[in-house]
Amino acid sequence: MKIGIIGAGAWGTALGVVSARGGADVVLWSYDGEYKAFDGVDMPQNLKISRDMADMADMDAWLIVTPAAFFRETMKNAQKYYKNQPIIICTKGAEPTTGAFMSEVLAEVLPSAEHVGVLSGPQFAAEVARGVPTGSTIAGDEIARETGHEILNKLYLSDSDDIVGVQMCGVGKNAVALIAGYNFVAGAGENERAMIFTRAWCEVATLGRKMGAKSETFLDLCGVGDLFLSATSETSRNFSGGMAIARGTEMVGTVEGVSALRGLIARAEKLGVPTPILCAMRNKMGL
Repeated sequence: MKIGIIGAGAWGTALGVVSARGGADVVLWSYDGEYKAFDGVDMPQNLKISRDMADMADMDAWLIVTPAAFFRETMKNAQKYYKNQPIIICTKGAEPTTGAFMSEVLAEVLPSAEHVGVLSGPQFAAEVARGVPTGSTIAGDEIARETGHEILNKLYLSDSDDIVGVQMCGVGKNAVALIAGYNFVAGAGENERAMIFTRAWCEVATLGRKMGAKSETFLDLCGVGDLFLSATSETSRNFSGGMAIARGTEMVGTVEGVSALRGLIARAEKLGVPTPILCAMRNKMGL
């Protein structure tokens, strides 16, 4: 199977490594020809790096792993090379300017895409690249899910048809992890941290259900699994980003939680869903 991975940051490179180990021939597209090198991890021989988007045309499936802020532009550039391959969205986050989920952006840019899936779960890229046991949720129609299982056969995947819920979990955990990191530094105590953490996630789940998500999705790997990983570890860029805000220092890397928090609140206001904790924390952090 020939797999095209669009985006060669840490997560894209890690997925390229694990897909190649699973037997796929992988072409990893990078806008500058660079990729993330992991200490102690050799790049498989069946993984190639390309700067030419035209190389995606002959692939059997696409994995999209570009940051949310560049998702729309990247997919516009990929339009002319798309030949009805199944697409699995591996980007977690909301578009900063609109708050749209990545599946919503994809539907606008590539309306012909028929088999679209979403991958989300507790995944630190370096551990995936090193072969540490990792589980995720794959959501989408049957063909998209089967494609995901075939490509990512080195991961444990739980199946879901709740694309909205899985994406809400990905966006929501970014926001809640940012809040958790902030409160780790600036909170009054552990009791308060636990209270705010729990109520913030309840608001995310309530908003998700209003949008049609299933309650059980928030208990799956993409939900509490990813939330636990992202909101309890300084390895998480969102958690460490929240800590940086509290300390008045510069955030490092792409911190999706900032746009996620703003986007969730904007959606909630449009749908009439109260989010007092999310709003209060946004105001505290000056976002």
